[in-house]
Amino acid sequence: MAINNAKHIVSEINGVRCTIVETGATLERAAFLRDLLTINNLEVMELQEPMKEEGGDTVFTIGVTDLLFNPVFAVYERQLKTLEGGPITPGYWKQECIECDPRYWIRRKGARKGLDG
Repeated sequence: MAINNAKHIVSEINGVRCTIVETGATLERAAFLRDLLTINNLEVMELQEPMKEEGGDTVFTIGVTDLLFNPVFAVYERQLKTLEGGPITPGYWKQECIECDPRYWIRRKGARKGLDG
C-alpha cells in the first residue's frame, strides 16, 4: 500500500482477517516491514503471492491482524516507533533514509537537485 493512499483494505491471509499493509513487496521489503511492525507490537501475517511469470521475483502481501490499523495514519500521526524509539517518518517507511528529519513537510528547494542551498 502506498503511503499516500489512505484506503483501508481488509483481506484474509492464511485464513485470518487482516489489514493489508502492502502488496507486491519484495523479500527485502517484506522483512523490513515485518521487523518494523513487530517492534510496534503488531502481529504480522505474510502471504507469498503466486508468480505471474516464470523466473520473476517473489512478491509478498503483508498484513497485520489489527483490523483498525491504518499504516498511513500510523506513520503521519507518529504512532509507530523505530527500534531506537524515534518516530517513523514517511521517508523511513519508504526506506529512502535512515536518519530522516521528522518534519517531512519541510523541503529545501535545492534538495531535489542535489544543491546545498
